[in-house]
Amino acid sequence: MIDKVRLLSPTDVVDGALDHPILAEGGALDDAAIAVDLDQSMSEDVAKAAAAKVLECDRVVVGRSTKAPDAATRTLAQALDTTVSSYQDSSIRVFVNVEDVDAELAVFFERFHENPYASVVASQVLRLGEDLSIPAALDVESLAYSTLLGTPDFRRWLEGRGPRPLPPPAPQEPVLIDRRDALLHITLNRPERRNAYGAQVRDGLVAALQLALMDSSIEKVLLDGAGPSFSAGGDLDEFGTTPDLAIAHLIRTRAGAARLMARLADRIEVHVHGSCVGAGIEVPAFAQSISAHPGTVFRLPEIGMGLIPGAGGTVSIPRRIGRWRAYHLFVSGAAITAPRAFEWGLIDRIEVE
Repeated sequence: MIDKVRLLSPTDVVDGALDHPILAEGGALDDAAIAVDLDQSMSEDVAKAAAAKVLECDRVVVGRSTKAPDAATRTLAQALDTTVSSYQDSSIRVFVNVEDVDAELAVFFERFHENPYASVVASQVLRLGEDLSIPAALDVESLAYSTLLGTPDFRRWLEGRGPRPLPPPAPQEPVLIDRRDALLHITLNRPERRNAYGAQVRDGLVAALQLALMDSSIEKVLLDGAGPSFSAGGDLDEFGTTPDLAIAHLIRTRAGAARLMARLADRIEVHVHGSCVGAGIEVPAFAQSISAHPGTVFRLPEIGMGLIPGAGGTVSIPRRIGRWRAYHLFVSGAAITAPRAFEWGLIDRIEVE
C-alpha cells in the first residue's frame, strides 16, 4: 500500500485501533497519523461511533475516498482532520479534491512525518479554534506557535537556512496611507522585499488599521500591495530573532494586524496579486471581501519550517474554507491557484484582466 500510511476501516476505528497512547517512551510520537478508508460500506451507527472515537483520540486521522459520499461517510468525514478524494465535487467542504488519491496521500504523509510535532499541533489548534471567539482563537494559535519555536524541528530549519543579517530599514515608507473622503487606501510598500510581513510592514499596517478603527467616518478600507506580489509572508530574515517567547506572543497577538483586521472586516476590501504566502493570505483572509488577480498563487509553508501559521491563519483560513481544507494546505504546503481559491471560498472574486 502507501509507504508510511496506515489505512484503517471504520470498523477498525470503532474496535479501538486509535485507542493506544500517541506518545511512546521518551515522548516520541507513535503512529501519530493514520488514514481511514471511507470507501468501505458502513452504517450510520458505525459512522457515529467511529467519529466519536476520532474526536476522542490525539492522532491526526485522514480520510481516503474515491466515491460520492453517502450520509454515513459525511458523518465520519466531518470528524476527521481532512479527507483526500478523487470524487470531484468542490461543494463538499470536508473533502480535498485530487486526481490521484494514493499519490496525494503519500505526499501528505511524507510532509507530515518531516515535521510531525508541528503537524499534530496544527490539528489541535484548528479543532480548538473552531468554537472560540476570534481573539481567543488567536491566543491559542500564538501560544502554540511560541511552543514550536523551541522545538528541534524549527531549530533544524533555522540551521538549514543559515545565519542572516536583519533586514535593512525600508528605503521608503513601508506602508502608504491615502485618505480620500470616506475611503482609506492602504498599500504595503516594500516591493524590494516582496512586501514581506516583517516588523516595519506589520507596524505600518497596524497603525493604518488603528486609524480606521478610531475614525468612524472612514466607511471603507482598501488594502493592496506595491510591486510584483501582494506579500511573500513573514520576513524569513527575522525568524528566530526574538529572545523572549512570551514577549513574542504578546507582539503577535496585541501588536499584530489580525485582531484589527477581524474588527474592521466588514469595512475592508483586499486586492491581492502575485505570491500570497503565509501571512500574505492569513491577514487578508479576515476581510469581508478579497479579490485576486487571475495569476495569484496562495501557499502556507509554515509547517515545513516546524511551525504553524502564526499571523492568524489558523483562525482566518478555516473560517473561509473549513478546517479540513485548511489542514491539508498547512501540512502539504501545496500552492493553490486563484481559481481553486475562489472555488473553495478563500477569495471572493477573480479580477478581469
